[in-house]
Amino acid sequence: METNRQKKMGALLQEELVDILQGEVRKNGISNLIISVSKVVVTTDLSIAKVYLSIFPTEKSAELLKAIQSNAPLVKHDLAQRVKNQLRKVPSLMFYIDDSLDYIEQIDNALKGDENPIENRELLMRRKKK
Repeated sequence: METNRQKKMGALLQEELVDILQGEVRKNGISNLIISVSKVVVTTDLSIAKVYLSIFPTEKSAELLKAIQSNAPLVKHDLAQRVKNQLRKVPSLMFYIDDSLDYIEQIDNALKGDENPIENRELLMRRKKK
């Protein structure tokens, strides 16, 4: 369970990371790309922050994640400059793709399409994890 301090720190980092990442997209003149920070989870010792990114279009997400991970020290430096008055030490940043929206879309498509397990009970046996 997250403490109050972890939640506050995560919210602060999330807000600043959104500004940094979207600012880089605008600065480089990249169009048709949206990067949003869906969640930031800070460890209990406040040394690592797991940053979950939603990238649209999703086809470019793996390529962009690698680029962001390779530039993580620069992102951390920019972040440190922005939050130097609120935080004594900026945690290490670990970036991940948040694919929960894709998962929800797959569920919606399955329920709308031919593979609706509610209407066709035989599909439940096929879907069970082994």
